[in-house]
Amino acid sequence: MLYRVNGIVIRSFDYGEGNKIITILTNEYGKMSVMVRGAKKVKSRYSAITQLFTYGEFVFFKSGSMGNLSAGEIIKPYNKLREDIHKAAYGSYLAELTEKLLGEQDRAGWVFDQLLAAFDAMEADKDLQIVTHIYEMRLLALAGYEPDMSQCVSCGAESKEMSLSAAMGGALCPRCRHLDPQAIPLAESVVRLIRLFQRMDIARLGQIDLADSTRSLLKTAIRRLYDTHIDVKWKSRQFLDQMEKYGI
Repeated sequence: MLYRVNGIVIRSFDYGEGNKIITILTNEYGKMSVMVRGAKKVKSRYSAITQLFTYGEFVFFKSGSMGNLSAGEIIKPYNKLREDIHKAAYGSYLAELTEKLLGEQDRAGWVFDQLLAAFDAMEADKDLQIVTHIYEMRLLALAGYEPDMSQCVSCGAESKEMSLSAAMGGALCPRCRHLDPQAIPLAESVVRLIRLFQRMDIARLGQIDLADSTRSLLKTAIRRLYDTHIDVKWKSRQFLDQMEKYGI
């Protein structure tokens, strides 16, 4: 079957002497794998379109599990994401999240829209951490692990003082906090931000100024959710941690 789709390259790796295999995220068909023959050759017309983050039009024939590219044209290269080490690191993490949490040809058009919006926001110098946290919360919902932060998951009470219990799937009020000794106490501002991130369209994100303590607590809370429910060793997240550790 012949496909003509717009897609975002979320994975690219060498295959054989001169070829590459790319994974693209499409609006219509979800995630798809495509062989690009000769892409590693110096004069290949396809070398640019196989780069990570590239948004382009792809034409390929697919008869089995993988397509074979016959034509391609770049719509937006997202060069700024590749040229800046911080943007590249965060962009790689979003691409890895998408590649790992979305099944082959699982249709999720809103994921496609949000990933494009995230890359646009990063190129526009929006806060990299905030963009990432919003996308993380949206993908967590896709995986079926969206936490209930609207009220206590144990008794249903609403309180300004909430703790996050990843194991129990959401917020715990002070009276129920003892049910999970590993629950993370959250400031009211952090609870509001998590609720906002769960439904926010990244395309509408403005500039947000957060205290370092708020940033740290957000990161801890969202990471706890992922580590509890998603059994994946994130290569790109490890690189982000190394950058933070060494002050890069």
